[in-house]
Amino acid sequence: MNLEEYFARTGYKGSTEKQDLETLTDIFQHHIRAVPFENLSIHCGEKITLELEHVYNKIVRRKRGGWCMENNQLLGWVLKSLGYDTSFLGAYVFNPHQNAYATLMTHLVVKVVIDGKAYIVDGGFGVSYQMWQPMELVSGKDQPQAPGVFRFTEKNGVWYLEKTRRKQYIPNQSFSNSDLLEKKECRKVYMFSLEPRTVEDFRFQCTYLQTSPDSLFTKKSICTLQTTDGFRALIGWTLAETTYNYKENMDLVEFVTLEDEEVEKTLKEKFNITLERNLVPINVKGSYTI
Repeated sequence: MNLEEYFARTGYKGSTEKQDLETLTDIFQHHIRAVPFENLSIHCGEKITLELEHVYNKIVRRKRGGWCMENNQLLGWVLKSLGYDTSFLGAYVFNPHQNAYATLMTHLVVKVVIDGKAYIVDGGFGVSYQMWQPMELVSGKDQPQAPGVFRFTEKNGVWYLEKTRRKQYIPNQSFSNSDLLEKKECRKVYMFSLEPRTVEDFRFQCTYLQTSPDSLFTKKSICTLQTTDGFRALIGWTLAETTYNYKENMDLVEFVTLEDEEVEKTLKEKFNITLERNLVPINVKGSYTI
């Protein structure tokens, strides 16, 4: 494991001398535009494990992506290796279809402290809820980014993340009522406390999420990647491409349904992913919005 190989994977060529917010943001943006948020291992007979060297090998050498426990663990290792003050936190993801937060702590995020200010760095959420810049950990402050306006609020030691999006223009009207489309303009994303966590705290969740029939990740094959002006998402056979601020206060969301034989080619061309095993796409309705 070495940083040069990681930076070659993400295409980052900037300085690593300063542990400042500008460098952190640049490293972070290269990561989310090179490394997909994806759970394809579950749907092609591979086991997801949390050993750091395994994660490194998967993402850096095999040029795959991963979910939050992989992406953010790797990011945490990179930032700590560069000298940043980093720690892991655990979050409970909001389920819009149940209108409730999960009861299981399934989401791992990174906290970074720079010059006494705390920031949340999350490179493992994907789709339109993927932040593009580290978020300052302050309550009640709008933090506008390209994907929309993010905001933390804190109540009794619990922090809540929400995001307000723009209006959406969907040219393919057959998808205008898709269950993949988030209907609300303001959406809760997750809640968390500032209690430091370790990767060990996610062992059970890692197994549960890839084996339980109740898990979102067993019900949908997901691959999403941020671009310079939006993001791409392949959920089952549905490819969605979003362009942020396509018109004033409006995002363009383009949908297409792929044939079986197009899935592998699309993963290579749109996400730079080549799978070693055969993928079985799946998209059970509900529980996931873009």
